[in-house]
Amino acid sequence: MKYERMKQIIFPLFVLIAILGIWSGIASMVDEFPTSADTYVAAFGGEDAEGDKVDGIFAEPFYIDDEEDKGIFWHLLESLKSVFGGFALSLIIGIPLGIHIGMSKNLQYAFDPFIQIIKPISPFAWLPLLFFIFKDIKMTVISTIFLTSVWPIMIKTVSGVHSVSEDYMNVAKILRFTALEKVVQIILPVAVPYIFSGMRLSLGLSWIVIIGAEMLTGGIGIGVWIWDAYDNLEYAHVIIGMILVGLIGFTLDLMMRRIADFFDYTKKGRAS
Repeated sequence: MKYERMKQIIFPLFVLIAILGIWSGIASMVDEFPTSADTYVAAFGGEDAEGDKVDGIFAEPFYIDDEEDKGIFWHLLESLKSVFGGFALSLIIGIPLGIHIGMSKNLQYAFDPFIQIIKPISPFAWLPLLFFIFKDIKMTVISTIFLTSVWPIMIKTVSGVHSVSEDYMNVAKILRFTALEKVVQIILPVAVPYIFSGMRLSLGLSWIVIIGAEMLTGGIGIGVWIWDAYDNLEYAHVIIGMILVGLIGFTLDLMMRRIADFFDYTKKGRAS
């Protein structure tokens, strides 16, 4: 067991060393490409390669000069608010609709062709139309996130409903359960692991899409912050933004995985 834990620490270190080596190689070949040391100084402050004093972006992450000139904390917070806003909307619509479609063959026949046609459309293709409808950057971004996250949640919910044993549904008929009783007492206990699997996938996709959506719409958010850094030739800041996006994405996925495992009765059964 201790040996396995050692491998979980040592092997990622090998990969990190390889990544830093590749990074150093790219920096040596590409003019003005920031090294890992340059990026560290840009993040936490210190002296740059020319010996100039640099205040890192984490020195004042909470500053606010005006509506658009804010510290990185506020950009990250705005992106997270947009993601969770669209994600919450997809839960409110996607789960009930998925349950209804899963329980009704007629609804499945009616909705399935349109789901299969609309689902592959890139969220970014919706941006011009959504902005034309809402005339508001925030609502446009939230709606884009909703259109990104609703499909995995809905499809996984339908799969969860279909996974319910026919025997259970027959028992529900014998006991004359109402539709609500069927959902609460029979369908949800089986479908919940599928639903959380869809939620985990949706949240991950939403965090990916928010960056591009913000770059295209402007305003405030980590996507805008990264693009502004590129426009200002602050390439070390671009890398810092990418690292932050990756770390937060990892944290969100870990959070959803823990919640999904908590509600997955099959794993609990194996553990016991």
